[in-house]
Amino acid sequence: MKENREPCRWEAENEFPYEDIVSLPRPVFDGRPRMPLADRAAQFAPFAALAGYGEAVKEAARFTDRRMELSEDQKERLNRCLGRMIAELPEAPEAVFTYFRPDSRKDGGAYVTATGRLGKWDGLQRMIWLTDGTKIPIDDIGDIECGPEIF
Repeated sequence: MKENREPCRWEAENEFPYEDIVSLPRPVFDGRPRMPLADRAAQFAPFAALAGYGEAVKEAARFTDRRMELSEDQKERLNRCLGRMIAELPEAPEAVFTYFRPDSRKDGGAYVTATGRLGKWDGLQRMIWLTDGTKIPIDDIGDIECGPEIF
């Protein structure tokens, strides 16, 4: 639907704006290379107004486990199993250790399983090492599957 109005003075004087320059060739400057199309497109690409916000959201959404509280019976079983393995060093049988690994960025962590033979232990640091070099804090052990030959 067309409006019934009087054209303004500018519209009356300039029936087609830029009529005088539309047909001119694009200016080319000597000695200056043209910008690559990828760089020209990058000028109009979206940007992150809040740097690091996406990573912070992902980190907040990442789940971590809580450390289990062991019962006295579970602690006693772990102590017996570990004590017998230490007594049999260096011929300790292979076992499956499940232990808690704290998360370095937030509260909680994850339970990790390692299979191997007990290589050495340090009662002062409360640490054990498996023969493959895996280092496990004794206080973080949640379970040891040490087989029927130990019990």
